[in-house]
Amino acid sequence: MNVYDFTVKARDGKDVSLSDYKGKVLLIVNTATGCGFTPQYKDLQAIYDEYKDRGFEILDFPCNQFLDQAPGTDEEIHTFCTGRFGITFPQFSKIDVNGENASPLYKWLTENTTFEGFGKSAKSLVLSGVVKKMDKDYKNNGNIKWNFTKFLIDRNGEIAARFEPTDMKTLKEKIEELL
Repeated sequence: MNVYDFTVKARDGKDVSLSDYKGKVLLIVNTATGCGFTPQYKDLQAIYDEYKDRGFEILDFPCNQFLDQAPGTDEEIHTFCTGRFGITFPQFSKIDVNGENASPLYKWLTENTTFEGFGKSAKSLVLSGVVKKMDKDYKNNGNIKWNFTKFLIDRNGEIAARFEPTDMKTLKEKIEELL
């Protein structure tokens, strides 16, 4: 099984087969419009602009599971993201990333990766405290911990890396390696 085996919902509700992205390097990210990490949209758009012509795509999946930080309809979220951050990469329908209603794509992503920690920045320490209140065993499972968790997929549809919301530094290096 790889990423190309999954079908997801577009913002308009139509099915999209991820096999449509076969042969590209993908960055799959769960996002939110009212999160402390929401400014990462600007960084993600810059990365997209830099690499899209080399076979790179960002697939954006809004998620409202973390303190209701992605309220609104799919269209309202998209209007906010295009208006505020000028995003041009594909944005899909809002999904759950954890729990019984989790998207099959995200079930696969979390079952095939491990949580490696948030790092040691001040933001990381705050986030660890918040996440621990929600999931006491958070260090020992692959569940999505917060908005803007990223999965890098190679050109063969395999998971190449997982990046927690606090890690944007090594992301570009790993994208470069795969391209």
